[in-house]
This record gives sequence, C-alpha cells and structure tokens, in this order.
Amino acid sequence: MVPGEENQLVPKEDVFWRCRQNIFDEMKKKFLQIENAAEEPRVLCIIQDTTNSKTVNERITLNLPASTPVRKLFEDVANKVGYINGTFDLAWGNGINTADMAPLDHTSDKSLLDANFEAGKKNFLHLTDKDGEQPQILLEDSSSVEDSVHDRFIGPLPREGSVGSTSDYVSQSYSYSSILNKSETGYVGLVNQAMTCYLNSLLQTLFMTPEFRNALYKWEFEESEEDPVTSIPYQLQRLFVLLQTSKKRAIETTDVTRSFGWDSSEAWQQHDVQELCRVMFDALEQKWKQTEQADLINELYQGKLKDYVRCLECGYEGWRIDTYLDIPLVIRPYGSSQAFASVEEALHAFIQPEILDGPNQYFCERCKKKCDARKGLRFLHFPYLLTLQLKRFDFDYTTMHRIKLNDRMTFPEELDMSTFIDVEDEKSPQTESCTDSGAENEGSCHSDQMSNDFSNDDGVDEGICLENSSGTEKISKPGLEKNSLIYELFSVMVHSGSAAGGHYYACIKSFTDEQWYSFNDQHVSRITQEDIKKTHGGSSGSRGYYSSAFASSTNAYMLIYRLKDPTRNAKFLEVDEYPEHIKNLVQRERELEEQEKRQREIERNTCKIKLFCLHPMKQVMMENKLEVHKDKTLKEAVEMAYKMMDLEDVIPVDCCRLVKYDEFHDYLERSYEGEEDTPMGLLLGGVKSTYMFDLLLETRKPDQVFQSYKPGEVMVKVHVVDLKAETVAAPVTVRAYLNQTVTEFKQLISKVFVESSETLDYQMAFTDSHLWKLLDRHANTIRLFVLLPEQSPGSYSKRTAYQKAGGDSGNVDDDCERVKGPVGSLKSVEAILEESTEKLKSLSLQQQQDGDNGDSSKSTETSDFENIESPLNERDSSTSVDNRELEQHIQTSDPENFQSEERSDSDVNNDRSTSSVDSDILSSSHSSDTLCNADNTQIPLANGLDSHSITSSRRTKANEGKKETWDTAEEDSGTDSEYDESGKSRGETQYLYFKADPYAADEGAGEGHKWLMVHVDKRITLAAFKQHLEPFVGVLSSHFKVFRVYASNQEFESVRLNETLSSFSDDNKITIRLGRALKKGEYRVKVYQLLVNEQEPCKFLLDAVFAKGMTVRQSKEELIPQLREQCGLELSIDRFRLRKKTWKNPGTVFLDYHIYEEDINISSNWEVFLEVLDGVEKMKSMSQLAVLSRRWKPSEMKLDPFQEVVLESSSVDELREKLSEISGIPLEDIEFAKGRGTFPCDISVLDIHQDLDWNPKVSTLNVWPLYICDDGAVIFYRDKTEEIMELTDEQRNELMKKESSRLQKTGHRVTYSPRKEKALKIYLDGAPNKDLTQD
Repeated sequence: MVPGEENQLVPKEDVFWRCRQNIFDEMKKKFLQIENAAEEPRVLCIIQDTTNSKTVNERITLNLPASTPVRKLFEDVANKVGYINGTFDLAWGNGINTADMAPLDHTSDKSLLDANFEAGKKNFLHLTDKDGEQPQILLEDSSSVEDSVHDRFIGPLPREGSVGSTSDYVSQSYSYSSILNKSETGYVGLVNQAMTCYLNSLLQTLFMTPEFRNALYKWEFEESEEDPVTSIPYQLQRLFVLLQTSKKRAIETTDVTRSFGWDSSEAWQQHDVQELCRVMFDALEQKWKQTEQADLINELYQGKLKDYVRCLECGYEGWRIDTYLDIPLVIRPYGSSQAFASVEEALHAFIQPEILDGPNQYFCERCKKKCDARKGLRFLHFPYLLTLQLKRFDFDYTTMHRIKLNDRMTFPEELDMSTFIDVEDEKSPQTESCTDSGAENEGSCHSDQMSNDFSNDDGVDEGICLENSSGTEKISKPGLEKNSLIYELFSVMVHSGSAAGGHYYACIKSFTDEQWYSFNDQHVSRITQEDIKKTHGGSSGSRGYYSSAFASSTNAYMLIYRLKDPTRNAKFLEVDEYPEHIKNLVQRERELEEQEKRQREIERNTCKIKLFCLHPMKQVMMENKLEVHKDKTLKEAVEMAYKMMDLEDVIPVDCCRLVKYDEFHDYLERSYEGEEDTPMGLLLGGVKSTYMFDLLLETRKPDQVFQSYKPGEVMVKVHVVDLKAETVAAPVTVRAYLNQTVTEFKQLISKVFVESSETLDYQMAFTDSHLWKLLDRHANTIRLFVLLPEQSPGSYSKRTAYQKAGGDSGNVDDDCERVKGPVGSLKSVEAILEESTEKLKSLSLQQQQDGDNGDSSKSTETSDFENIESPLNERDSSTSVDNRELEQHIQTSDPENFQSEERSDSDVNNDRSTSSVDSDILSSSHSSDTLCNADNTQIPLANGLDSHSITSSRRTKANEGKKETWDTAEEDSGTDSEYDESGKSRGETQYLYFKADPYAADEGAGEGHKWLMVHVDKRITLAAFKQHLEPFVGVLSSHFKVFRVYASNQEFESVRLNETLSSFSDDNKITIRLGRALKKGEYRVKVYQLLVNEQEPCKFLLDAVFAKGMTVRQSKEELIPQLREQCGLELSIDRFRLRKKTWKNPGTVFLDYHIYEEDINISSNWEVFLEVLDGVEKMKSMSQLAVLSRRWKPSEMKLDPFQEVVLESSSVDELREKLSEISGIPLEDIEFAKGRGTFPCDISVLDIHQDLDWNPKVSTLNVWPLYICDDGAVIFYRDKTEEIMELTDEQRNELMKKESSRLQKTGHRVTYSPRKEKALKIYLDGAPNKDLTQD
C-alpha cells in the first residue's frame, strides 16, 4: 500500500469513531432525560371554562412535568379547548377569590413549580375572559387533517359540537356563532327547525339543479298582486338568493314554511321527502299558472308511460297513457325473501308484464269472451330530470307493523334508460284503443304513486291508435331518444333510521366542479364517490328475509338523475346575468344581513344581568333585566337602572348605586366605590351569557351615607328578642368578617343588640332558659292561611240541641252563645275574636288569682311555658266531661235520633269535588318545605293574656293519672281518632304556639269568604290544631274537616289527628269544611250511582261514612235518609244494591250479610256503586255470577239496552240458555262475545259485527280468552242467522258520522289507535283551511 494512502485512512477512521461516540452520547443524554422525567414530579392541572354557561361544567385535565413553563401550559390548554392562544386568561380556582388574584402570564417562562403550582396535588384553574373579551375560537382552516376527516363523514352529523376542538373537549351545545361563518366548501346549510330535515334535503337538491334555479330566478314577483309572506315562489327565490350569497354557515327556513301555511307545530311533524316533492310541485304549478313558468315542472320532471292489456289469442290491445313525476321501484318483490340487486333490475321488474289467466282472465272486446292476456307498463318518454323512489318502507303482515327495508340496492353514476323505452308499438298493427275499466285499473302497480293528470301534449291521448299518422310520428320519437338516454346521477337523498322515524340528508354533485357534497342540515362537507357507495344499504352477509334487520339503517331513498344533453344542460346564472329584480333582491338581502350582523355585534358586546331593587316607598323587591353595553361606565349603568326601575319621581339619582348582589342568598357581595368611570365589561368580568351573581340598585335617603361592602364579608341577620314582651323582631342585617371574635361581633351590633339585666334568665343553662324557648318557638312557627266555611244556621241549631239535651254544660253554653248568637244574627270573625279575647283575659286573671293546684310545686316567677295555662283549653278541659256525658246520653237515650242528627251534621256544605286520593298515602308523601318566616313584621309571642296564643294541654281530673299523648300508636284504619275506645277525649299535649288573626284575602283569592292568618308551631298535632280553630269555625273539632290546598288548587283532606303540621310550610293554605270528622275504624266512602243504560253510566251521589264491622245492610240503612235528603232518591232497602267500583267498571255485588273489613276490603276514600234494582234482588250467594248482556241486531244496525243475567255457575251452556230465554233466539243460533275496554265497552255498530271475537271455543267463562271471574262483565250476543243490513255509501257515511259523534261524547276508546300521521299539506292562501270536513 502506498504510504500516502495509508495516511489518509487514519482521519477517516477517526471521523467514524467520533461520529459513533457522538451518537452514543446523544442517546445517553436522551435516556438520562427520560429517567429524570420519570423521576420528576408532575403537576395535575384541572381547568374549568367559565367563559360560557354552556361550558362551565366542562373540565380539562392536564398532567404535566413540574418543569413545564407556564407558556407551554397556555399552549396546551388552547389546543385542548380550540381557542386562540392569548385571547383568554387562566386564574387560580383553589378556593381563592379570583377577583383579587392577578391571572397567570401567558408569556412567562417560569416553571409550574416556580408559579406556585403544587406537585402531586390537584391544581384548579379557571379559564376566563381576557380584558372583558370572550376567547376567540380557532378556525378550521389551519387543521387540514381534521377537515379531511370531517369532509369524509356523510352520515347524520352530531347536532352539537365546537368548532376546531379535539375529541378531548366537546361543547355540549350548538353555538349560534358557529353558523355565522360560511363553510369552507362555499355552500350554505339550512337550519333544522325541529324535524324538517326532509324539507332541507329537497330544498338543497332543487337549489343545486341549474335548470330549476335559473327558471325560478326568471320569475318576477308582483307585490301588488300577492302578499310576499304567503308567496311560495317568492320565498323560495329569497331562500335561493341567501343560499348563494349569504356569508352565514346556515340560514333559517321559517319564511318558506310560513308561506306553506304551516305553524310551529308542523316543524315537529316528520314527513316523507317524496310526498313533499309531489305536494310542493303541485303548489308551484298552481302559483305559476298563466306565467312563463306554468309548465316548468312538467318540462323538467314529467315522463309518460303506457298501461296496456293485450289479448294473447287475437292480439287486441287496450291501453291508456299515464304521466309520472317519479318512478317507484320496489326493493323486495311481494312474498320474496330476496331483494333486487340493483336499480336496473328493479326497473326491469317494473315493466315486466304479468299474465292474466285462470280466474283472472281478461274479457276481450274483439273475441267477446274471457281470454288469457298480458298486462304491463311501457315507458314512452323519460323526463329531463329523472326521479327514482326506492320504496324502502313496507308493511310486515306477520307483526302487523310498518318496517323499513335496509337491503342493498346498487345504483350507477350513469344510467342508460334506452333499454327501457317501448319498442313493441312499432310491431303491433292490431293495437286498438280500449276503455275497458279492467284494462285501466286492474293490476296497476303504480296507481298510488302516478299522477292522474293526463296530458294531451303531442297528440298522445287515451284511445289513440298507434297506426295513424300521429302515432307513427310518436313511435319514431323513442327511436331518436335511444341514442341520447344516458342519465348522470347528481342527487341522492338518504334516510337514516327506521319506519317509525329517522333523519334525512342529501348527497349532491355540483355541476360547477363535479365534486360531491353532503348537505346535512346546517353542515355542508365534501365527500367522495366511495361515500356514495355506502348509501347502497345492506350488509356484507348473504341476503335473507331478515338480513335488512341487521343491515345499516342509512341508505338511499330518492335518486335524481339528469339527462346528459349538451344542448339542454344548463349552467348556473352568474351574478352579472341575474335579472334586474334578482339583483335588487340580492341587494336587499345583503343590507338585511349587514343590519343583522351589526345588531348581533351589539348583542355580542352587551352585558345582560339580573337587576334587583328594593323600592324605597313600596318596600317590595322589584326585578328586571339590565342590558348594558360593555363600554358603558358604571355611572351610565346606574342611570339606566334608575330609569328602568321608575324611580325618577321617588328619589334623586344621586341616592342610587349599583352593588354586586347574590339574590339566592340575599347577600351583598361588594360595592364599587371610586369606580364610577370603569366600563361595565371590566366590572362584570366580560360579556357572558350567564353571570354567577346579580346587581342590586341600592337606594338611600338624602341625609344618609352608603355603607362600603368589601369582598370577603358575610351578612348576618340579627333578631332582637324582647323577653318581657316575648317577641322576636324582624331581622336587621349586619356585615361582619369570618375572623372576628364574638366580642368584636357583639361590639359591632351593640346598636341593635340589647341584653336585659332585669331578668335572671341568663343565669340559667341556655337550653333551660326562657330565651331558648322563645327562639325554639320562633324557629318552628309557620304562617298558614285558613279559609273558614260559610257558617250554616242549621249546624248551630243542632249543636245547641245537643247542649240542651245534656243539661247545664257550664262555660260551653256561654261560649256557644258567644260564638253562635241567635239564629239569623251570626257574628263576624272579628266579633268572635274580640269576645274571645275579653273572655279569655277574665278567665286568665281569675286563674292567676285562684292559682293552679295541679302545678303548685312549680315556680310562678319564671316564664317557663310549663307554667302557662291556656284559658281556652282550660275551658275545654273543664267542660269535656260534661260534653262526653252529653254525647253518651244522646246515644243511649235516642240512638236513631242521634244517628240522623249526626248524618245531617256531617253533610253540611259537603264538597263533592274533593279528590279521592288515599289519605294514608298523602300523610307519608308530604315534603317538608323550607322553614322561613315570610312575614317581615314582628310575630308577638304568646303570654297568659293573649287571647289565642298558647296551645296548652287539656288537663282534666278524669285523666290526671293517665298521661296519654296524641302520638300514641294505634291500629291504622285510614285515620286516627280523637277519642279513645270509651269515647273520652284523649290526653295532654305540649304547650305549643297558636295565634289567629282575621285576614283580608287578595283579589281572586276567595273574596267574600272569611280568612284567618294563623301563626302556629308546626310541631302541634292536627287534633290540637283543630281544637284551637273551634271558636272560629263555630262547631266542635269533631264536626269539621281540614283540607290542605296545594299549588294546583287541589285539595286533600288531612285525617291523621296524631300527626304534626311538620309537612306544612309558610303561606300554605288550608280550607275548613263542615262535616263530621272520622273516628277510629271509620272510612269516608264516595257513593256513585250505576246507570247501565245512560250515556254517562257513573254519577256521583254523596260522601258517606262506613265503619269497620258494619254489615252492608247497616250501611244501606244509613244511606237511605241521606239519599232522600241530598239526592231526592226515595228507595227501600231491598230495591238497591251496593257493588264494587273499579274506575268506571262495576264489579262484585255486595250481599247484605257481608261485613266490612272481614268480607269486603275497605280503605280510605273508597268508592262504591249504588245500583237501583228493577225488581227483587236475584243475587243470593257468592257462587252466583252477574253479567251484563246486550243484544246486537245486525239487520237493524243497532244495539239493545243492557240486561242483567245471573248465572248459578261459570258454564257457557248456562249463559247461552239464559240469553236464549231473554231474547227468544234459538239456543243453537246464539253467538256471544266479550266486550272490550272500560264499561260500557262502547263500540261502533259499523265494527262490532267483525271486530269482536264471536263465539269463542270454550266451555267455561273463567278461561282464556274470556277470563270472566267477577260480576259486571259485558257480554254482546246475536242471532247468527240474522243477516247484516246492506248500506249505501250515503247511509254508511251518515252512520259513520253519527257513531263517531256518539263515541266521542262518551269518550271511550275500545281499540288501540296509534298516533295518526298528519297529512302533509301546503296551503296556497298561506293559512290552513278551517273547514274540518276537508281533512
């Protein structure tokens, strides 16, 4: 080797090793970095987007290395949420007041640890507006990869989403701003009103059809002749102009639908797009009459075909010419399990003739006999725009439901229709016209889809023979068309969903750039030919009968092809080619859009926030919405709020200011001193759709000074308690700090806090002090509004009769005279209150003088509630023994008289409209509302001299040794009794607060009635509450009922006497109704009369009381006088029966010896039928069965009245015998069927003969399909030899109207009727026809 060469090898080798070493060093460095990163602590950042109320619940989570710079954090957040970096701020959200914290610097290179982030812990951040401006959304232009993904998606797009966001962050609502920017495709979408996707698909297809759009632009609207609002062509013109020139992403279609005469409800009706196409074309033809566009639809869309029948013996052919706008293609032949593979195959099947042979032979006019014939269709002319409907909706006769056929059917991009043109006419010399009805209608597989508008164009008409000259001319025309019948596909309307409903969108090819686009409501995106193939439908498996059930539900439904003819194929008009009226329309729409844009810009920069103000004179809180531009200063906003609240004539504007306010917690968050010139956008934290706080327009008197409110303060409501007067004053609001001591707080409120030094109450334990008891009472006091009944003199006279019968009843007589007065001169509630006050004061003074022997061991110096006796209840207590003796005396001396008196007393002012909801359920389902005193005035607490203030125990010598509370557990019988089993009044209760004052009801809230405003401790029992209402109602608590009134004005009776009022809340309403309250073991029963042959078979009679252990006969005996007095029914005990009532259905017949709760289950608010008998009761034992029979007479088309049939067994044979006896029909000719639905099982006479299951093959009634196991079943029967009446069309229509009216009045629904599909209509006059007969 040459030495020189050897020397040159050394540096090369050295370079190689150096390079290798550098690579190793780099790898080592990388590995070290990875190891360090693995060991490096990480920071968990949780970011909440507070810039929009729709995204406030979204959380973005980032787990970053602690060394990550703050700048990188902003970049990552921007990528996550789809905002432009630098247009938003990040502020701390770890419970720190963000108003006092500066946001993070988005340009900082500090690491997260240096920026006070905590490693290994959750770091909460708020994404906020920057300088009052909302973040800017990242546009889609920059993300070409994402665009391509969106462009390729042609299925139903999500309705909601954020522009430019990644999958990690998706907005939950569709932002209106996302439709303001035009799609990158250059096309504009259409907003879906609700379920108008079918309309949007058709409109976009028409817009992308050059011939239709250009012709529409040439039509000129004459405003003098028609209202533009109701002009369908004009509104379509406007819509197309907007679709072509608007800068929005999507536009509304409400103006178009309004021109159709549709209201907002039509937006919620989904229709078939092919049906809409036909109806809209009809409407346009009507509107375009006598204009240049009169024949536009026919020129573009109408084709012709021949419906023929040819005799196979003589060759005679009868035919007619039909026109069509679309060709319906069957997906799957009837009865076949395999679908057609392609559109071409379906087209061949469409024109495939059928042979009429056997019983279907055709009567040939030439042969004068029935002959075999060929029947079919032939295309004579194809339209310029060919519409194919793929009939994917079918009816499954197995399940009796509509189904959608999702089978695969391919369609070509170019379709050659020359193979389907009729060529046989040239070789049919014996063809003649035929008007035979069979030839016209029989076997027409397209009669439901084809237009019946036959045309006389080109001399082609029904009955014209093709042998004549005009016929030969027309024969040559198809021959000329064969060479130019290549159609190109340009629109595919896709349906995604089932037969019950789904979504439409359109895939349309632009004739401008030959590119396919998906028009999916407001979304427009590019798609490819491969995406079109996905709409063929079907699945990859074999094609079987049920294959479509597992196939994709997204498939083509309508195809539109355009004839490839350079001489006719048009291009879209350019702007400079527009007619003058379209140019003017474009200019107007642009001005409107610019005006809307300016208004939208103003709206975008307008802060909308709730505004409150306590009116300085009326002292009522007013609420409004303040809309102020973000650049307006605080001073200008105050002036706006001042005028908005109408305070100009009340106080000067200088006495008003705006403060930050939390209405929910009634909390003043902060004031804005020295910021009068600050823009509202900065004060409110930017323009937002929803604010987490409100504003309060605070007012002051001219001699007052506004208090400064600083962030971090709390509002404390201070009540002043007067131990002497036993009152708790309305709250005074004091602002304090959480870090204040109690001593500092006491000094702060020393102006309003007064501690009494004249009482020793503070020396006691707090829970034993009088203050504690006052506060406890205040916390549990609620305000109720009680509606008193209109007092009836009858009730007082009867009550007086009870008292007189019992002899001297002490104070009760005086009280009754005081409350009642002479009959006919009743005193007002105010008078009762005054007299009660005086009476109770005197009794209280007497009590203080005499002392209380029962409680002599207790101190009289303290204010403990245990030492306060209520004179009202003392009076009740002192007389309760006499009252009970009185009641017992009446019962034993004259039980019958007592019962009748009791019944009449309980029936006074009985409300028949009260709901029958079970009171047991109600008592357990009452919700406890928020406890708050809605009245801002002082509630004076009770003392011994207050007339109606303290609820005390009813202490009597009879139960001194037996302390029994109101909450004693007792057997649940639907109600709790106020009396024990011996009839004595029950034991003592706590002293609980009660005060009642007269109250003037507001307008519309029961004017003319007497109201009480009652303040009561909610721990009081219902029994004690009723006792305190006795002086105001005027009767004993056992003779009136308490009904709670809910927000919906429904009333439910409160019957559990041992339950408290804890389920009531402030300002609840109570209605008092006269009537005897229930005792233990008693049930209130609603009695209805059963009228089997009346239009309304269920009639309410009265409310009655049945008791446990009572027999049915005893209850009937009690009902007789009530029926006579209240209902005017004179009945003997053997001439009516009681039976079970289930909804409106009569059930089991109750026999006289049955006992309630032993033989008959009874419950609260039970309902029972009373049935008047025509004769003697036939039901004697429970083994018998009573059914209601009704004869159907088909020869007369009428139903006889009901007749009851009593069977000794469940035998079908016995039923037939009984029916034969009452009708005279021979036994072997009897057929019967069970009625359906609710009694009286009404059914139309037009349906009964075939709809019911006649003559079931069973031997007993208690088996399927009858299941007649109880009384009250309805049986229809007929004579099978009786022929049904033959009705003319006029008679049938008349009978149908009569039956429809009858069934509508009864309100019965005997068969299941699914929601009817509303017919699609377009109203040419812009409003629906009010004539219902046209529907």
